[in-house]
Amino acid sequence: MSETPRSRETGGDTSTGLPQRRTGHAFAHTPHRSDGRTPQTPRGARQPDPGGRPGTTPPVPGRPATLRPGISPGRAAGAISALCVALFALTTWQVLASGPLLAPDAALSRALVRTVPDAVTQRLSDFGNVPVAVPVLLLAVLYAARRGNRRGAAAAALAMALVPALVVPLKEWTARPGPLEPWASGYYPSGHTATAYVAYVGAALLVRPYTRGFWPFLLAGALTALTATGLILRGYHWPLDVLASFLMCTPLLLGVRAVIRRGSRRSAPGR
Repeated sequence: MSETPRSRETGGDTSTGLPQRRTGHAFAHTPHRSDGRTPQTPRGARQPDPGGRPGTTPPVPGRPATLRPGISPGRAAGAISALCVALFALTTWQVLASGPLLAPDAALSRALVRTVPDAVTQRLSDFGNVPVAVPVLLLAVLYAARRGNRRGAAAAALAMALVPALVVPLKEWTARPGPLEPWASGYYPSGHTATAYVAYVGAALLVRPYTRGFWPFLLAGALTALTATGLILRGYHWPLDVLASFLMCTPLLLGVRAVIRRGSRRSAPGR
């Protein structure tokens, strides 16, 4: 029997030479281009982008997150401030014109006044006293100024100074009587609520960049809410008086927040 070429090739393959390259299925799937450029397939080489990062196989769905349109914090704060000013103007007009909002306001006050012992509500109302609330803000102002955010500290102090400058003329202008003292006047808006709101929340805004967590805002919100609740339950103010103070002071605190954030960003490299 004669030896076939296949048997000779198999039987004589005992040398230690390098394996020969074979053209099979593995190389048949590799595309080749006549112009020498790399193939545009997932298996081909990818050219890096101008920044040196690996390229991406087109097409890429969606847009980068930095290019997506959205509302900036400044515009959001401006919209909230405009809304608060509009609502404050509405409530002030209702008080001056004895509008329809005063009827549900009086009904709510009658339902809430003296439902809690006066000893408790008096303690809650005292959180809005100037000797109690203002020293808290003063300590936060000194702390923020010591940490380098002097502009934020000055903004918070200015907001606190604006509270009596706004409240006192409004009290004299509206001359609204109180829930338990109809013969007296000067209850709109609530000065204690405005003092507590600006002092405690302003202090939280100053301290927050140097603390972990949101506990300054939680504490400030609790103290402000307790003050407002005590004033309503004790009969010192109508609910609309308290609401007006929140509406009036919110734009002030948003302005303080903007100044503090800018000051924190400027002092960040130094820290």
